[in-house]
Amino acid sequence: MPYRKFQADYLFTGSDLTANSSVLITNEKGEIKDIVAAGQAGEDVEIFPGILCPGFINTHCHIELSHLKNKIAEQTGLPDFVYKVVRERHYPEEEIVDAIKTAQAEMLQNGIVAAGDICNNELALSIKNDARLRYYNFIEVTGWNPLEAAERFAHSKSIYDKYIGNEKKASMVPHAPYSVSYLLWEKIAPYFSGKIVSIHNQETPFEDEFFLKGKGELTKMYEMMKIDNSFYTFPGVSSLQSYFEKLFSASSVILVHNTFITQDDIDFITRKKPFGQLVSFCLCPNANVYIENKLPPVEMLMDAKVNIVVGTDSLASNHQLDILEELKTISKKFPAIKTETMLTWATLNGSKALQMEDTLGSFEKGKQPGIVLIENIKANKFTDASKAKRIL
Repeated sequence: MPYRKFQADYLFTGSDLTANSSVLITNEKGEIKDIVAAGQAGEDVEIFPGILCPGFINTHCHIELSHLKNKIAEQTGLPDFVYKVVRERHYPEEEIVDAIKTAQAEMLQNGIVAAGDICNNELALSIKNDARLRYYNFIEVTGWNPLEAAERFAHSKSIYDKYIGNEKKASMVPHAPYSVSYLLWEKIAPYFSGKIVSIHNQETPFEDEFFLKGKGELTKMYEMMKIDNSFYTFPGVSSLQSYFEKLFSASSVILVHNTFITQDDIDFITRKKPFGQLVSFCLCPNANVYIENKLPPVEMLMDAKVNIVVGTDSLASNHQLDILEELKTISKKFPAIKTETMLTWATLNGSKALQMEDTLGSFEKGKQPGIVLIENIKANKFTDASKAKRIL
């Protein structure tokens, strides 16, 4: 089978960034065959300006909310945002499906090769057959009223069964600690075993206030949504510490957003997590700015040496589905973070979180991770004009 040879100003392998002394060799299908010195590559080398890197892993998105692009006001806070999503998400099915197709095409164009996608219905199921974009499907379970637990569970289980029946990778997962009742936790917990579990974590300061003190803006959100909260007794610990041990049977846990996570919570995870369980911290910076105008404590997470990954969240809370745009936002706020560090979060680390590292995430022999070109860089740094596109 004929080979293709790629060289650029920089080559990022999934963990290391090197200047233009190496050539990446693949077959026509994109399977990695070798990385060799430029002098040993021979002829027919395709040369590009910029950084060549493996395809991006979008560890957290909601593709089925793509029809809500530009429909919800920015920086109103999470309680108001959630309320608006619930009220505004009911559009004609054809319009929702068309928006999903457009969003998938956008992710592919922007170099995304895999996504951890939150699912509340089946509208994206038939669309998720594009071999160039792999999905891990998180069937999201919500229901704060314990009296509705059986009905809510049955609804989500029916969606889960259809995904599994169509041979799609899927898990049943809690939306957030403030939206899943204790009875609903009991019903879904057996489905965590050996699976990947994703949960929205500490996206607003009101979340911890609700679990520590039983009051705050979340109670107002329940009132707006006419949800009975009279049964609730606050545990007196942080949001994360109220639920984390419920996830112990999962093989991989993805904590999403972490905008208001504390050092105490990180230490709690370090002490408590089972041996062998991977816990990943997903950053969705553009969504955090869109909703709360706040970025997570990235440097604190780095100091803890945890598995950091990157997501776009949804077009309800973002202007694009583009992992590079997320990295550019991080780079502006934290300019000392190395380019190769951020690219590792967006490639190899994400593939580990979604348990796809056997084929994606890095330029290693036998893998087929996709090849992305990042253009308009300065030295090896991102600029405002930097763009990513998939070239294989």
